Amino acid sequence: MSDQGRARDGLPALALSMGEPAGVGGELALMVWHRRDAQPVPPFFLIDDPDRLSRLAARLGLEVALAELGDAEDAEACFAEALPVLPQPLGRDVAPGRPHPDNADCVLGSIARAVDLACAGRASAVVTNPIHKKVLYDAGFAHPGHTEYLAELAAAACGGAPVRPVMMLACHELRVVPVTVHLPLRDAVAGLSAEAIVHAGRATAAALERDFRIAEPRLAAAGLNPHAGEDGALGREELDIIAPALETLRGEGVRVEGPAPADTLFHELARERYDAALCMYHDQALIPLKTIDFAEGVNITLGLPFVRTSPDHGTAFALAGTGTADPSSLIAALRTAHQMAVNRAAAA
Repeated sequence: MSDQGRARDGLPALALSMGEPAGVGGELALMVWHRRDAQPVPPFFLIDDPDRLSRLAARLGLEVALAELGDAEDAEACFAEALPVLPQPLGRDVAPGRPHPDNADCVLGSIARAVDLACAGRASAVVTNPIHKKVLYDAGFAHPGHTEYLAELAAAACGGAPVRPVMMLACHELRVVPVTVHLPLRDAVAGLSAEAIVHAGRATAAALERDFRIAEPRLAAAGLNPHAGEDGALGREELDIIAPALETLRGEGVRVEGPAPADTLFHELARERYDAALCMYHDQALIPLKTIDFAEGVNITLGLPFVRTSPDHGTAFALAGTGTADPSSLIAALRTAHQMAVNRAAAA
């Protein structure tokens, strides 16, 4: 196995949560471990139900040896020979593509255990497989999504004040940060504030320096309106909200350009001028990233006391159990998490 697939930096293995057990997360984890020589990844352990994984491997025809862990710190030692699994038994058997609320506690418990291990230094980072929010909501889950739940867990497990996480999506050629995230478009526009832009800009600049080892990060900010508002002729958000926020960031030493028309911000030459783009709403950020690299995008949560990444795709119920799902994004998420953890440790 190559150096890329083995941790030689003294860091523990990555913790990978089960995600929605009726989705593709488990089979992608099996595929990634099965292909570890051809597509090397850093050592990781899966917090999941070993019996479910064994049945899934048999269904897919994958020869995967599982090593049930008593302690997460044993994961790296056995990774070359077996997929390490920290047991998290399901509430009920599950068929691919058919989620059930009885497994919600197991799904959330897997995430919580990953966070606990990361905060205790027994996992170098948290990588989360996709969850299905509707099933969790039906079981009483009160958070909008993964990110907010992780923020609450981080405050409880790692101590300190509550954190305000920021979402980053990244691929080899682009990093984007949506200032407003999972909101209807009219609510995103109404809720855009200078304070939110400043918070996202601060978190992004700090993460680029610490977790990506970029000494002098450069940010670019997109406008909200066509042509960045045309000096107020097509909307005043650029003048009244975005530009003042960018001035605040510049006053704090953050290098940021804009607001720039979003339709000219993401072509190849434009991308050379910045390390990350601040976008005003969800699709303004995700459309260019997924157009540039649909297969290997990674979801990164900034502002947490530990590194967290996730594949930039959903549960893919239509593909679950077929063996046809693409593991590229999970591979990228594992590699990104490991490199960020290495960089963060070096910065510390």
